[in-house]
Amino acid sequence: MQKNKIVLARAFFVVAFFALLSLHQLSYLFAALIALWVVSLQKIAPLTIRVLRSIVIFNLGVSLGYEAMALWRHETPWEYLLYINLKVYVLTYFVFWFFGRYSIIRIVGFSKDLSYLTTIALSQIFSYKKSFEDFRLAYLSRGLRLKDKNPAFIARSFEYFLEKSLYDANERTLAMKARGFFRD
Repeated sequence: MQKNKIVLARAFFVVAFFALLSLHQLSYLFAALIALWVVSLQKIAPLTIRVLRSIVIFNLGVSLGYEAMALWRHETPWEYLLYINLKVYVLTYFVFWFFGRYSIIRIVGFSKDLSYLTTIALSQIFSYKKSFEDFRLAYLSRGLRLKDKNPAFIARSFEYFLEKSLYDANERTLAMKARGFFRD
């Protein structure tokens, strides 16, 4: 029974994601958003916060660039900006809602390689998240003494993450080669 549930969840995710992706009218996107809010009634606020935190910087950059180009061409960008931002919000909300209910590892479990790659990606995400939290707490605990050294602390933090990402990328590549992912 559990296996059938996962198969149905996979099929539902693919069909629902592409159905949401195919919506091209604001009224349909708003209807989809309301439907998502209804099925996640108790988690609307936390999911909305997560979604906004994950998309705000990218969407802001894209929206400002599109707005500047549209205004330069003497066009009205507002309807398209609302459409594209709503679509990104709805798709991201759906993904967060879905993977809050189902384990991503189980969903991609039909493929050994995809499961392995997902596990690698998740372990790297959690590792970086822990390192970021350690840096954040270190900064907060030394905040008074580091007031005049904030740029140096931040620069060293970025340097750490850059070096860590390069090292981890090399290690992951070697691990993937050992498991036959690259056939050069």
